[in-house]
This record gives sequence, C-alpha cells and structure tokens, in this order.
Amino acid sequence: MKRLPMRKIKEALRLRAEGLSGLRTGQSLSIGRATISEYFRRADLAGLTWPLPSDLSDSDLEQLLYPHQPDASSRPIPQPDWPYMHAELRRKGVTLGLLWQEYREVHPDGYSYSQYCARYTAWEGKLRPVMRQRYVGGETLFVDYAGQTVDVACPKTGEIRTAQIFVSTLGASSYNYIEATWTQSLPDWIGSHTRALAFFGGVPGMIVPDNLKAGVTKACFYDPVINRTYGDMAAHYDTAVVPARPRKPRDKAKVETAVQLAERWILAKLRNHQFFSLDELNAAIRPLQDQLNDKVTRHLGASRRSLFETLDRPALKPLPKEPYVYAEWKKCRAGLDYHVDIDHHYYSVPYQLLRQDLWARITARTIEIFHKGQRVAAHTRSSGNRQHTTLHEHMPPNHRFRSGWTPEALRQKAARIGPNVEIFVDVVMRKRKHPEQGYRTCIGVLGLAKSFGADRLDAACERALEINAHSYTSVHSILKTGRDRQRREKPTDGPAITHPNIRGSQYFH
Repeated sequence: MKRLPMRKIKEALRLRAEGLSGLRTGQSLSIGRATISEYFRRADLAGLTWPLPSDLSDSDLEQLLYPHQPDASSRPIPQPDWPYMHAELRRKGVTLGLLWQEYREVHPDGYSYSQYCARYTAWEGKLRPVMRQRYVGGETLFVDYAGQTVDVACPKTGEIRTAQIFVSTLGASSYNYIEATWTQSLPDWIGSHTRALAFFGGVPGMIVPDNLKAGVTKACFYDPVINRTYGDMAAHYDTAVVPARPRKPRDKAKVETAVQLAERWILAKLRNHQFFSLDELNAAIRPLQDQLNDKVTRHLGASRRSLFETLDRPALKPLPKEPYVYAEWKKCRAGLDYHVDIDHHYYSVPYQLLRQDLWARITARTIEIFHKGQRVAAHTRSSGNRQHTTLHEHMPPNHRFRSGWTPEALRQKAARIGPNVEIFVDVVMRKRKHPEQGYRTCIGVLGLAKSFGADRLDAACERALEINAHSYTSVHSILKTGRDRQRREKPTDGPAITHPNIRGSQYFH
C-alpha cells in the first residue's frame, strides 16, 4: 500500500481528536475507509495522540508508524453479530462504543474499535435503508450556490453583470446566511465561508459543500479530493470538509431547501429592483434574510433564530482569534538557478532542494515555500516582472551548485553557436546581481538553436541586442515572427523634399 504524506496523517489524527468518526475523517481527507482505519491502528500502537510533539518531524512520525518488525502470523478474528448490533443501536443510549466494549469482553482478541466501526459501516451499507437524517446541534454547516442569479448594472456604463448567490445553513436549526458575490471562484468561495462563520459566531464540526469545482478538485463518490486552499481554511477554523456524494441529493437536502427558500423569499421579492453595486444588493438581502430566520414555521414549531440560539450556538466551537487569510497553494519545482516561478517572478529556495517537489503558499503579501510539510523559505511577494528575489543563505558556495553549468561553460556553448549569441549570454548574466539568476534565460535561448538553427538564432540575438530586449521571450518572438530574416538598411541622406507648401529656410531670414 502506497504511504500517504505525513501531513495528511497529522490532519487525520487532528480530526479524530475533534471527535470525527473514521468514516467522516476519510471522506474529508479523500482517504479510503480501510486506509484510514489502518493508520489509526498504527497510531494507537505507537501511542500517538493529538497534539503531536512539536519537535516530531515527518521522518520520525513515519518511523513510529512503520517500525521494522517481523510479520505477525495471521489468526482468525471472531465476527460480531451484526444483525443484533443493528437492532441494539436503535435503543436509546446504546452506542457503537458500548457494543464494542461488550464484544471485547467476550472476545479479548477481537477487532479494534476502529476496525469494528468500519466493518459495521460496511455491513450496514448493504442494507441501503432510507431514513430521515437527524442533525446534532453545532455539528454540520451546509453550503452551496443558488441556481438563480441577480443582475447588477454598472452606474457609469450601464453594463450588466450577474451576481452569484451563496447560501449556507446549519443542520440542526436551519439558520441561514445568504450573500451575493461576483463569481463562484475560489477566492469568493473562501471569502463567503469566512463571512458566514463570522455571522454564526462559531465553527461547526464539519462543512458539507456540493462538489463545486472551487472547493472540490476531484468529485468522486468514494474519495473526493478537496482543494488544498479549502483544506487550509478548514484547518485554520479547526473543522472538516466532507463533500456531499455526487448524485446523492439527500446528503445536502438541508441546503437544497435553504436555496429554495432564498429564491422564493428573498430573490423573488427583489425581482423588480435595479441594483448598481454588489454592496447595494447585499444590503437589500440582509433584512429579508433576517425575516426568513425570524419566521415561525409550522413544521419547525419555532423560528430558525430561536432554534439557533437553543441548539446550534451553544454547541459551535469558538472562532479563532484572527479570520482566515486567503492563500492559494501551487505545486512547483526549483530550477537550475534554485528559484521557483510564482506568477512570473522568481523566488529562491535552499539550493539543496534542486528538482525537489515543493509547495508554495501564496497570499496577497507573502510567498512561503514548503518541502515535506516544513517551511524552507519565506519571501515578500513581488510583482510578476520576471525578476529574482534571492536570499543570501539560499545560495551555494561560489554559486557552483551543479558541475557543468557555470558562467564560463554557458559562454563557451554560446560561442559555438555564434558571436552574437555569446554576447547576448554575457549581457544577460552581467545584468543580473548574481550570474546564476540568468541561467534560466540563457539555457532557454541556447535551446532555441535546436528548433531554428544556429544561424537564425545568432541573427535573432543580434536583433535583440539592438533593441535592448534581453529575455528568452523576446528572442523566441523574433524567431517565431521571422524578424531575424528581415533586412535592416541604415537610413541614407536623400535629396531635400520640395513642395509649394514647404516654406524653406529663406522664409526665416
């Protein structure tokens, strides 16, 4: 079995410590039932509990989970009476934990608790019962977008832009938070979650979204893959993301009802209004949302607000001190110049990490680089100007991080192609604070000889030097458009132009 990244195992231990079942933990982290049970078993054998020691590295954690030991001989495990268990669970106060304790009293060498729960869940799944879902206070927040949109007109140009309607509702009380955003993209999706949690004044045990592309990278019936930024936000708020299963509307029946109410009780009332900004639209939504939450309904017997105060608010976990700061994650790899490319700007990493898989955490102001869960570099974010941000401690001694690639070696290779190529390479490296920062450009330009030939590349470099264009993109553009083949004649002095409308020098004497 392929081992999971240690960061996922740490996240699984955190969610289990929060009281999430093995099934829910597996769904949140896109890990199969058998796999998550196996990791929990190994963690229990190793005596690992959350929080883990701060000095425990990923390598140490892997050694604790996978110690070197001889294979144990297989033995038969007594099977529980699953039908009896299923009947007993319908009795008030009876839990899987109690039934497992009774089972282990009779069979001390039987299944562990996690295996016991996983096997019962698998057995129960074969029954395919249809039952009314009951939600515990503070346990679940459902989120989705309404199918209906609202037109917003630009007050200056009159251009119409459609706004999306984000809907969230708590499972126990059906208390709603509704807002308009411009898009369903990841930044708006995360921002709506942050504002919704602030509105509720607490954090639920888990968040159940539909399989929206912004939040769920891969929609799968069994193992959905959560967008890493979405998972980062969930970890910040100490909650779990458990996507609804595709083509299973009962998994998100609460939010489907909330969407229907939002369209009937809010959007329908605003159908004849003209809005000129997103703030204006949200200002109109807010009082209608309050009316919806204060409305006493027959099937609930109380208002959603009163149920929220009674059921959900006391059970919600407290908000963190600071709201989540939006950050995107990007998988990257350091080039020969020990820099990674983030939005057309290059940031340095320790030179020992050449060709290693890295993760970049990108915020509005910072760039953080991680390797195997450990932060290895942090930079202030710069604009995408094809420049380099380099920390001195990241540079190798004498800048010789790979034999064969030195400034002199690049100049020699360029000279073999043509004199203008050699001059171009020399200019590129001299314009950089450190010659290694020009390696990426030089190697790319030298590689163009394979596609266009040495003569054309030499002519293109001559043209690039004339117009002070010292980048790979400029040279490639010259070759692609054929400007290296165009004749460039120097202007010559011709005869003076004569015309009745031209005054001449005598006019000024």
